[in-house]
Amino acid sequence: MRVTFLGTGTSQGVPVIACQCAVCTSTDKRDKRLRTAIFIEIDGLHIVVDTGPDFRYQMLRADVRHLDAVLITHAHKDHIAGMDDVRAFNYQQQQSIPIYATPITHESLKREFYYAFGELKYPGVPRLELMPIEAGVPFAIQDTTIMPVEVMHHKMPVIGFRIGNFAYVTDAKTVSEASKTLLKGVDTLVINALQEEPHISHFTKDEALAFAQEISPRQTYLTHISHRFGKHETIEKMLPPSVFPAYDSLVIEI
Repeated sequence: MRVTFLGTGTSQGVPVIACQCAVCTSTDKRDKRLRTAIFIEIDGLHIVVDTGPDFRYQMLRADVRHLDAVLITHAHKDHIAGMDDVRAFNYQQQQSIPIYATPITHESLKREFYYAFGELKYPGVPRLELMPIEAGVPFAIQDTTIMPVEVMHHKMPVIGFRIGNFAYVTDAKTVSEASKTLLKGVDTLVINALQEEPHISHFTKDEALAFAQEISPRQTYLTHISHRFGKHETIEKMLPPSVFPAYDSLVIEI
């Protein structure tokens, strides 16, 4: 399995355009964080998790030429706003793209992109095939089995995904014992870590580290990182040896 981090940042606490903070003015490319998403390649299958506002550029930057499916964690705009640009793959592949998400997230997509779901579709609108999933119930895309894992984003359910020994969880604040059980045994864990200060709906650095210690993967990558967390090189120095801050365009082989 090959995982590309399309984006590792967040819209939480975004500074104004003229911000002169250390992250915004950094010359380290690892500090240039687009909204959080990943691209997974496994056994010839090409999957994107989340289509935020930066989706089009992320696909171009990663040179993604084919897309088999999209997995959506939840319906906040920083995770779905770029869904319209799936149309490029519709055109290239001459087929609809399946969108795997919970029914409640599908309803949000129908509201946000109503023009894609009407009976009379304008030529060129995205062709989206809604594929419902349920937390704790595995599903398959071709020969790849995926386990949806529910976490709570304050009071909002969010879906993480486990594929074999890899798990991707973002926008988590609390995780049930049942969901932790579904994640136990993974070799590589990706988990959100917004900042050091307490937050109502996201893991802080310490909460993410405690969660990783409980799940006990061989390696952990932090994502959904706010500029308030600091520069990449600063974050690196805060972490134990098996935990790493992810950065945009990072590729890991699993």
